[in-house]
Amino acid sequence: MNIAIVGATGNVGRKILEVLEKKDLSIENLFLVASSKSVGKKIIFKGKECIVSDLASFDFSKVKIAFFSAGKEISKKFVEKAAKSCFVIDNSSYYRMNSDVPLVVPQVNSEDLNNIKKNIIANPNCSTAQLVIALKPLHDLFIIKRIVVSTYQSVSG
Repeated sequence: MNIAIVGATGNVGRKILEVLEKKDLSIENLFLVASSKSVGKKIIFKGKECIVSDLASFDFSKVKIAFFSAGKEISKKFVEKAAKSCFVIDNSSYYRMNSDVPLVVPQVNSEDLNNIKKNIIANPNCSTAQLVIALKPLHDLFIIKRIVVSTYQSVSG
């Protein structure tokens, strides 16, 4: 399977690379994609050198799945273009409230993957994802009606 990571040189993109490296997935070709200022950078993945490509000219028909982790404005500009050729997992906030895009946490509502209309899925922010994973088994047992949560996140988050 061919995979692209948009925002590969950022913090989240590097974490996606780290997770993919630990998984036993059959990745034939990995495309690292970023802004023009990162083009040509070299990143090692599973012992192989990968060179960062320019998002503005990247051909998404080369991949089956594209992870977007470059922020809301990049997702707004490029996700739908990419989704015409491949399946997109968007990590920004741009599609989170879009009724045509399922908001998925696999451990909680993976059945929503059956309702993909635009070749795009979104995920909630990091605090929400962790919280709903912990709350799901409790909700299944006791039906949670209300929860009050406060989070304190850094600006860099």
